[in-house]
Amino acid sequence: MIEQHLRNEHRKRVHTRLRKTLSGIPARPRLNVYRSLNHIYAQVVDDTVGKTLAAASTAEKSFAEKSGGTVAAAKMIGNEIAKRAKEKGIEKVAFDRGGYMYHGRVKALADAAREGGLKF
Repeated sequence: MIEQHLRNEHRKRVHTRLRKTLSGIPARPRLNVYRSLNHIYAQVVDDTVGKTLAAASTAEKSFAEKSGGTVAAAKMIGNEIAKRAKEKGIEKVAFDRGGYMYHGRVKALADAAREGGLKF
């Protein structure tokens, strides 16, 4: 099994490679995902001005009673980020998985965001 620091270095290399072609523009901002052992974070970013348009995470006080490291929590964050993005008038996004495999919590967040009305 790959050691944790090597796995994270690999993820960073993949993310850097993805970001060469993936960029958030005003018409289609980037939905960025970051996951830690205890929490999952999502934000909608316009890279042309370097501004976060909407954000949601399990580290927020409203999600404090739930465990942030689960698939169920990722689904809640996916729904919440979709709701907050739609309030700002954002319907289409470019999905940035952050170098993580499209599996488990990342996939659950993406599926919930799609169900919430975002188009990838």
